[in-house]
Amino acid sequence: MLTGKQRSYLRSMANGIKPITQIGKSGLTDAFLEQLDLALDAREIVKVTILETSLLDAKDTANEVAQSVRAEFVQAIGNKFVIYRKNHKNPKIELPKG
Repeated sequence: MLTGKQRSYLRSMANGIKPITQIGKSGLTDAFLEQLDLALDAREIVKVTILETSLLDAKDTANEVAQSVRAEFVQAIGNKFVIYRKNHKNPKIELPKG
């Protein structure tokens, strides 16, 4: 579970990254979740775009995705959302304490 300070730190970090994947009209597929799982292993923080044709709500979708890939929801703005999962073998992001 992320604290407010850690979530704020991750939000500032996510501000500078581009979305690496998107959810289209087919919605959440197993292939998308597998791809996102691999991306989280490599990067720890991932920004995702939801296309307008999918008719999905960003925050609801983000929470569902985060639960599916055992990650933490960071933020949702417009049609984009950010999730985070710590890589225990090779951590890349140092979160602030408390």
